[in-house]
Amino acid sequence: MSNKEPKNNGFLQKLKDFSELVMFKHSVFSLPFIFIAMVVASYLDTGSGWFGWRLLLLGTLAAVTARNFAMGVNRYLDRDIDILNPRTKNRPSVDGRVTQAQMLMFIALNGIGFIVVAYFVNTLALKLAVPILVVLAAYTVFKRFSALAHLILGVSLGLAPIAGVVAVSGEVTLWSLYLAVGVMFWVAGFDLLYSLQDMEFDKKHNLHSIPSKFGALNTMRIARLFHLLTVLFWYLFVSETGLGVWAYAAVLFSALMLAYEHYLVNKDFTKIDRAFFTVNGYLGFVFLLLIIVEVIG
Repeated sequence: MSNKEPKNNGFLQKLKDFSELVMFKHSVFSLPFIFIAMVVASYLDTGSGWFGWRLLLLGTLAAVTARNFAMGVNRYLDRDIDILNPRTKNRPSVDGRVTQAQMLMFIALNGIGFIVVAYFVNTLALKLAVPILVVLAAYTVFKRFSALAHLILGVSLGLAPIAGVVAVSGEVTLWSLYLAVGVMFWVAGFDLLYSLQDMEFDKKHNLHSIPSKFGALNTMRIARLFHLLTVLFWYLFVSETGLGVWAYAAVLFSALMLAYEHYLVNKDFTKIDRAFFTVNGYLGFVFLLLIIVEVIG
């Protein structure tokens, strides 16, 4: 028994290191919106929001493998930057807990896994799989030459509802585009606020970000604009689908949570982590919950 325990502990520790590598807890940002799209697509197509256990499993696997791929690429390519930043120098990709070879294997397995999942979803999902992976990998490259990297990150997570409607309906609908654009501005907006922590570092190392280019005050103004656009496009999503009061309540709740997020950050920059994790995490899940209530009501 004593000989097995170190092996088991080593395996569990490696899982923990990979979870920290890709910040698995951040999956709360993309998962609700792929399921929102799937629930609404099923409801509009069949009158029921339940799309079946098969698509539930495939949708979850698609979201997880896509996000693992994107974060793996980000951590692998950002090693030279992360080692210099006091906030990121202890990441597993930098301190040696996860080797370069292990990261490359992790990226490859998740990329292949995503394509395999897409194959089992439908033909359109398979055709879109590789282009989606390219977009997911683009964020890390973009921030080295363009401040638009925040929007590229938003596009990456905005693909989640597109993938959801493709899985259920086999097409890309106008309402799913409204939902996706809303997600894009939502993510870009909170990424701007999160990036305030690295503003001086980005300036010093010639990294392109909106905070390093336009300063903290203008960054918060741009983030507010992005989040106003978020609410607008989510309102258009609800209007286009013809959903009712609970769906509009989801949009209203999102607006209130985003306003609270900006209140926290404007009041104290040290509240950025709280605004980033807590507020945005609750936003997605409550949005999903209210949409479910709407379709089963």
